[in-house]
Amino acid sequence: MRRHRNVKIVATLGPASDDYDTIRALFEAGADVFRLNMSHGDHDDIRARHNIIRDIERDTGRPICILADLQGPKLRCGVFENDEAEIEVGAPFRFDLDDTPGDATRVQLPHKEIFDALKPGGHLLVNDGKLRLKVEKCGADFADCTVITGGTISNRKGVNVPDVVLPLAALSEKDRKDLEFVCELGVDWLALSFVQRRADVDEARELARGRAAVLSKIEKPAAVEAFDEILAASDGIMVARGDLGVECPVQSVPPIQKRLTRKCRAAAKPVIVATQMLESMIDSPMPTRAEVSDVATAIYEGVDAIMLSAESAAGSFPLEAVGTMNDVAISVESDQTYREIIEASRASHLTTTADGIVAAAREIAETTNVKAICCFSHSGSTGLKVSRERPRVPIIVLTPVAETARRMVLSWGIHSVQTQSVERFKFAVVSAVRAAKAAGFAETTDQVVVTAGIPFNVAGSTNILRVAPCDERLIFGTEGD
Repeated sequence: MRRHRNVKIVATLGPASDDYDTIRALFEAGADVFRLNMSHGDHDDIRARHNIIRDIERDTGRPICILADLQGPKLRCGVFENDEAEIEVGAPFRFDLDDTPGDATRVQLPHKEIFDALKPGGHLLVNDGKLRLKVEKCGADFADCTVITGGTISNRKGVNVPDVVLPLAALSEKDRKDLEFVCELGVDWLALSFVQRRADVDEARELARGRAAVLSKIEKPAAVEAFDEILAASDGIMVARGDLGVECPVQSVPPIQKRLTRKCRAAAKPVIVATQMLESMIDSPMPTRAEVSDVATAIYEGVDAIMLSAESAAGSFPLEAVGTMNDVAISVESDQTYREIIEASRASHLTTTADGIVAAAREIAETTNVKAICCFSHSGSTGLKVSRERPRVPIIVLTPVAETARRMVLSWGIHSVQTQSVERFKFAVVSAVRAAKAAGFAETTDQVVVTAGIPFNVAGSTNILRVAPCDERLIFGTEGD
């Protein structure tokens, strides 16, 4: 099974996509990566979904990537005497540590860390930013505010603090238990919520111990400010536009999305754009024109993956949502303007031998009649470098490591193949041409570019390139390796 597009589709699983037949149908409709949301479902639910995905992987013979999304700390207000209260613009309102049920003048905020970080002039946002309050005075156990945007405030609504870096770790106790569980289960990527600084990513990497790659969710202004350091410590990035659009001015989100996407591509690290991409398809079989345009914009930017959340997890039309994303991607990538934008944004990154090899592979593929770039990669780093080049031909990553094959699925343009270990370059070429023909990328009369590293099975050793015929008789008919 091959995709006729380069951008990947991430589909979140949930009550609407919880059985073998539905999940397989999502895969066949175009889902490349399945997201397990640790905010919903217990460990038994997560294990069952994980096992179904691995069954589908076995039955289809294709590597499938699994992303476990950790919940992160949840900041919520307390409860109200009548379950809710109305707060009016200009009225005073206090948050404090008192657990007495609240009213129209105050409510508990059971997070001392927030009071420790607040300063006068800062803001508190409640219920996804629908309510906005300005801090006038604050102390170790209270914050006296003025209501800027009023409305109904009710029990345990979420609270955002956009103006400060909170003295909170990205990993709660629940997250630590979930992280260990999913790493032992065998997921391929960990999505880390509530990232504010590089230390948050370093902690997650230390706990993961290489069992899963770490993807940082950018959803707070502090993460945008510290993005370069966070990117350096991460294996990938998710632009989580939901919370980002709450804590940042909404008009600033598109420029942030574009800026972060380009930085990720330059670093050869995959980037996912997420949240509300086809939101109306939770209840409708058809998206809005604006949603289609939003998905298309992300693809034109050259992101590695686009993500469905509630659309595939809890919506009434999960298959239609995946199919819509797939159709939009194919349409955009067939547009000449797409190639012009992708190639205009390509920059030179020739700092290592591997960089030179993959740049040469892309040049050769685009100036000759080569059907695919095939790279042998133990760790996946060479595949990521080829993906960064955004070549016009398919990328086939061959690896003997199942975990590498699965992780590579997330990256732009990569068709992952788990293969046998090889010790000689000639046999690597044979494996490459067989994979290219089996997947329908090439015929016997075609050629492919093959890159590998000598010695084999050593991470980061890419140092050889060959334009190879897809006729195996011609490969074995040449002398030497």
